Amino acid sequence: MLDLTKKPYFLNQQQIKYIQNKIDQMSISEKIGQLFFVIGQDEDTVDIKKFIQKYQPGGMMYRPNHAEKLKREFTTAQESSRIPLFMAANLESGGNGLVTEGTWLGTPLEMAATDDLKSAYELGNVAGSEAAQVGGNMSFAPIVDIDKNFRNPIMNTRTFGSDQKRVLKMSQAQIKGLADNQIIPVIKHFPGDGVDERDQHLLSSVNSLTTEEWLQSYGEIYHALIEEGIPSVMIAHIMQPAWERKLEPGIADEDLRPASASKLLIDGLLRDVLHFNGLAITDATPMIGYNAVMPRKDLLPATINAGIDMILFNKNIDEDYRYLHEAVENGVVKMERIDESVMRILGTKLAQGVMDTDEHFLLNPPAKIDLNLAEHQKTAQEIAKKAVTLVKDRDQLLPLTPKKYPRIRLVVLGDHDDGGFKEGGQVTQLFQDKLQQEGFEVQLYDQKKLDFHEIFEEGVEDLENKFDLALYVANVETASNQTTTRINWVHLMAADAPWFMKSIPTVFVSTANPYHLFDVPNISTFINAYTGNSATINAVIRKLTGKEPFEGINPVDPFCGDLQAKI
Repeated sequence: MLDLTKKPYFLNQQQIKYIQNKIDQMSISEKIGQLFFVIGQDEDTVDIKKFIQKYQPGGMMYRPNHAEKLKREFTTAQESSRIPLFMAANLESGGNGLVTEGTWLGTPLEMAATDDLKSAYELGNVAGSEAAQVGGNMSFAPIVDIDKNFRNPIMNTRTFGSDQKRVLKMSQAQIKGLADNQIIPVIKHFPGDGVDERDQHLLSSVNSLTTEEWLQSYGEIYHALIEEGIPSVMIAHIMQPAWERKLEPGIADEDLRPASASKLLIDGLLRDVLHFNGLAITDATPMIGYNAVMPRKDLLPATINAGIDMILFNKNIDEDYRYLHEAVENGVVKMERIDESVMRILGTKLAQGVMDTDEHFLLNPPAKIDLNLAEHQKTAQEIAKKAVTLVKDRDQLLPLTPKKYPRIRLVVLGDHDDGGFKEGGQVTQLFQDKLQQEGFEVQLYDQKKLDFHEIFEEGVEDLENKFDLALYVANVETASNQTTTRINWVHLMAADAPWFMKSIPTVFVSTANPYHLFDVPNISTFINAYTGNSATINAVIRKLTGKEPFEGINPVDPFCGDLQAKI
């Protein structure tokens, strides 16, 4: 039986009595509403007050929008709800995860490259303070996954790297930064992303570690954070077959499930083995990795029966609510199971200061929004200075000066917004402007207007007459709903690839993926910057031109285990 006097709640008897009485008074519809963490509604298209009164959700998760608008929407939602709401966002890289004009501090991997826990604390602190200004109270972060597979297209710079001890320490620091701003942390993505090379948005991906390997890596991180009282865990559409087979010997392959629908992984591994007593929230349920498991009308009830407390997002909201109503009416889901989840939801809201026993919302935003952007931008600059990493400079091309290399050909790869929920930091103009300010003549290579004579007939001397150094910048961002984050050359003869790299000085800078040496292993000089924000681009230019030293460390193996890349 759920004990709310224990970690992570520590509620007193008055609070527990309130929850018990509240559950006794709630209708089935009110209870089912609490189980849903719905898509944040836009006041331009929906009457938020009527929406909240009709569906009575337990929480709302918002994508970025302007501060004043979000504050107004959040306030309307809270004032319309009988029970105060969780208001969440993906605060993974800064306040820009919620507020459009907020600070893009940098990716978690950039924090890891500083090897400084203060950076990770500021990741939580900056994001938390900006979110709180508009009424946010929950962060779907930190990401506590491990970069075990460089081919994984979704984790990459979103993690604190491949060293599980650094992942744990930096997650702890980020949690403190969030908590200092009364933002509830939700660690993700249990049972652990970063092993498979596929994206759970597109299929149920697999954490293929043995039980012992899992315990000594992901398990170590989850165990430590659970012991410290983490209030909530996000459950992914990721399978962990070894643990399901250990907990149910002889289980048929066709009965293996992703964690979001697995009683073995939630009630078994997470609750019984790791002793997690807090709130379990699924990752977004519109993902194919969730819906491909079984029919949705059966899947939503199975998710609650597995031990999940809240369902993130909906498809057709009326249909999803109906599926759970019918499951309760048919006895597929017992009311005791619903009541247990509602108890955890209300318990978390009380324990984390979202509400009191009089059902007052306690985390109201300030009367006037102050995002403190100037100070936070200084923090971003300090982090970038420490993070940018020189991976190799085989031919000692650095520093770059207009005297040595007056004419630079700038080739930018990626740098578009295609893909799901990307940060969207475009870097072409930043690099071009900064290099010109340093006195270089910059020729921007245009992949859309190819010089066919150059592609097919020109040699080294022809190119030497055009430029003295080629600077490649890859801004190929990690994003959901894509199968790779590899370099994708122009298909015609790989026209933009540096075939001349052994003859003409060539430097490669990656602003969004630390693993590009896998595709350009023979490049002379390679730099990882991890984030495409302006603070980081400025730091890259300073370091390229010798104005400040490189300080960053490699939080992952940038050589991808490839001997060629190290040479």
